[in-house]
Amino acid sequence: MCKIANDQLINDRPANTKRVLIVYYSFSGQTQLLLQRMGAAMRECGVEVEIERLQLVEPIQFPFATWLQMSRVMVYSFFRWRVPIQPVDHLLNQEWDLVILAGPTWSYNPSGPMLYFLDQYGAQLVNGTRVMPLISCRSYWRTHYWGISRILKKLGAEVMEPIIYLHSANEPWRTIGLFLQLVGRLPRLETSWFRKRYPRYGHSREQWQDAAEQGRKIARMLLEE
Repeated sequence: MCKIANDQLINDRPANTKRVLIVYYSFSGQTQLLLQRMGAAMRECGVEVEIERLQLVEPIQFPFATWLQMSRVMVYSFFRWRVPIQPVDHLLNQEWDLVILAGPTWSYNPSGPMLYFLDQYGAQLVNGTRVMPLISCRSYWRTHYWGISRILKKLGAEVMEPIIYLHSANEPWRTIGLFLQLVGRLPRLETSWFRKRYPRYGHSREQWQDAAEQGRKIARMLLEE
């Protein structure tokens, strides 16, 4: 359930249902966990939510087989490498009250699948529509946000303030842990000396809870319009 400004509880779907589209790419599953909770919270408030995970034409191996393979992908991503995705034409020719574009930062930029998605579908999907970026990253999200905002504005979107989720551990363990996870070398034993300094990869349970609260806030914003 969700409360709106007049303290009326929303239990049933209202006649003027608000519709939210969440498009995301998640390489290691961290963004997906956040969006599951955000989407569920919005639905509890009476908002219709469609969540679309971008699927690659040629999947990228996770974890990477070698350090060299990981390094190559990081270099390509720095130059805004486009990674082809499976068609998502079913998202077009529909009206959305809000589009959320979510995913990780790849070498300071939006991910390759998200960039390809915007190249192929952005002009038809986001023109004249409010778009909210949601960014999952280790630390450096501002270049990502600047880049995707620039693309979206050129496509005619109304860009909203982003939602940012940084990986929860402290540096330098956050960076070391990320690289170890990407190549499948993160120690499994919770009692290892490294895991005592780096208790988990990615986002925390507190951030999952915050994602649900963000979903409720977004729902209230839409329902009060």
